[in-house]
Amino acid sequence: MKKTLLATAIAGAAALAATSASAATVYNQDGTKLDIYGNVQLAYGYVDQLGGDPESELADNGSTFGAKGEHKINDDIVGYFKAEWEYDADESKGGGNGLNDGDQSYVGAKGSFGDARIGSWDQLMDDWIQDPISNNEYFDLTDSSGNISGDSSVREGNKLQYMSPVMGGMQFAVGSNFEGDGEDENVTDSNQASFYAGGKYTVGGFSIAAVYDDLGQFDGVDDGTGASQGDIGEQYGLTAQYTVDALRVALKAERFAADAENADVDYYGIGARYGYGMGDVYGGYQYVDAEDGSDLAADNGGDDSFNEFNLGVTYNISSAMYTYIEYAQYDRSGDAGDGAAVGIYYGF
Repeated sequence: MKKTLLATAIAGAAALAATSASAATVYNQDGTKLDIYGNVQLAYGYVDQLGGDPESELADNGSTFGAKGEHKINDDIVGYFKAEWEYDADESKGGGNGLNDGDQSYVGAKGSFGDARIGSWDQLMDDWIQDPISNNEYFDLTDSSGNISGDSSVREGNKLQYMSPVMGGMQFAVGSNFEGDGEDENVTDSNQASFYAGGKYTVGGFSIAAVYDDLGQFDGVDDGTGASQGDIGEQYGLTAQYTVDALRVALKAERFAADAENADVDYYGIGARYGYGMGDVYGGYQYVDAEDGSDLAADNGGDDSFNEFNLGVTYNISSAMYTYIEYAQYDRSGDAGDGAAVGIYYGF
């Protein structure tokens, strides 16, 4: 999964009636605060495979341990950090099965000037455009990031960003992913850097956001032959959402504009989430339009349009614990990726 419902709520994405859990404050004195937090996530999934029998497994679903802290620099500015690591809750015994993977880590400062940070965290395209439509537990709708040929650490890492304060409902963000010529993933002898920017306007329960990312950090990534792959394309996205009481509805238009000829992929989606008191009911639909030269069309026998949907429901066992069930169809060749899952989440 990308983020839990709890993480979505922390990010301000209106998770509505999702459960919450408080981090444990280890230290809070003289303007300095340190918290630890985490979660255990386990799920059973049954997923169709292209050219083979369906596969099922009981697996970890993104269990995380994290620490965050902040320090008051002066009356206006607060310095902060956050670091998260993932582990496999389903098979934790044995070497290499402890905290075996990084998630996000960054340090920054915030105040009346806005928020400036450096490190590794989710794309702005993910937070502002994709998550309002489909930020589920096990099955998400696909998105333009799935067309990027490169590791997620390149997409999310080595990042610098400035985000403005909210001014009259308006907010903007601008940043860059920097891949120096000393990075292992950069096979060129020159630095590579992206440029991305976004703007958001909020009034009452309505908000609209737009994001652009030129994905320039991927220009130096190995194409599989030892040479750099060059320009892979750009991402564009626009999302509008409206929240009233316990209901949120969101619309999305998103594009991966490939540098290759006749290889663009467009995504048009709608998602909704309703808090029914003991959890959430949610679902989404998306129409995907892929040009003939795209990898998505090639991987599906020339099919160039797809109708995706998913449905899910959570049930709150307590303020820190919930269970869920989800179902998804992706309209791919051989029903690849279609399936169902049931899982449990405990946050601390």
